[in-house]
Amino acid sequence: MKYEVRITGVAQDDLFSIYRYVAINDSQGKAEHLLDNIQKAMTSLETMPMRGNHPTEMQRWGIFDFREIFFKPYRIIYEIRDKTVFIHAVLDGRRNCEDLLHQRLLGA
Repeated sequence: MKYEVRITGVAQDDLFSIYRYVAINDSQGKAEHLLDNIQKAMTSLETMPMRGNHPTEMQRWGIFDFREIFFKPYRIIYEIRDKTVFIHAVLDGRRNCEDLLHQRLLGA
């Protein structure tokens, strides 16, 4: 079964920020290569999206609606609803993401 993958506006903003940071601090070529690989990881969710694990922070809160996969060091946070995968965030896994996840995904 194939799922539709949709990227939310906030996740699009994350991708733009990642691209901009790498392009400015390294090179535009590396930024494009990184974005291509993140996009491939997201597209891979068309098949077997359940393979992602539940984010540790959210497990501690008793929330199991979201999953994540990695394109290291980036965390791709998503939710599966029916036959659609919604990408909610692309975060740098080297950062403490707990507050950001709480804010974005729980609206707190």
